[in-house]
Amino acid sequence: MFTHNPFLPSCLSPSLSCLHSAPESFLKKRQTQEANAAKRAAARAEAQKKKNATRKDIFKRAEKYVKEYRDNEKAIIRSKRQAKNNGIYYIAPSTKVLLVVRVRGIMRMSPKTKSILRLLRLRQINNAIFLRVNKATMTMLKYVEPYVTYGEPSRKTVSDLIYKRGHGKVNKQRIPLTDNSIIEKSLGACDIICMEDLIHEILTVGPHFKEAANFLWPFKLNNPTGGWKNKGIHFSEGGDAGNREEEINKLVRAMN
Repeated sequence: MFTHNPFLPSCLSPSLSCLHSAPESFLKKRQTQEANAAKRAAARAEAQKKKNATRKDIFKRAEKYVKEYRDNEKAIIRSKRQAKNNGIYYIAPSTKVLLVVRVRGIMRMSPKTKSILRLLRLRQINNAIFLRVNKATMTMLKYVEPYVTYGEPSRKTVSDLIYKRGHGKVNKQRIPLTDNSIIEKSLGACDIICMEDLIHEILTVGPHFKEAANFLWPFKLNNPTGGWKNKGIHFSEGGDAGNREEEINKLVRAMN
């Protein structure tokens, strides 16, 4: 039992009411902390739920793309067999996208060539970009052909470049594509939310090819294994520059 000491002030008297009382500011602070903790928990649960839904959507898209690629390959094989059986030649459809690699520096380069290479974002040797095929781009390529090599990339080449050496342009900075969220934040408005969406958009030259290609920072490749042959001669003459068609895939494997 507590005994009242008449010599102590009433507020310092060890009564039960004084021992169990707390400042009002402390109670308000605790209530605020509990409310903030509940909000954070709810936000984490909502973010996890959204992440799981996005992951399922990405998996379904990847399955759809794989089926589309396989169907296209089977259709080409079927067309080749039919052409062979009919005694005619199968002519593959013209390519829609090119992979362009810069092979030469700025020595004895005209100002117009330099401006075209800058427009193509090929500012350094061994830089590579994806380019849509149309009259304007082919005209530019013909003008800078002694300084670049190009050809039709395969699905494996596009996939390997983006997965292994892909960097995105985020706030004018070169950011490695280590997470699908980086792609979703930049290209989500174009319905491109993952790596497979980006690869599919580049391969098929989709409606948002321009946004996807500009988002990808120019690939920085190494010198090919064994070195270059002769940068000053066209590929058809045994050199390195110019159109390689499907042989560009072999070159990129040696540079990756």
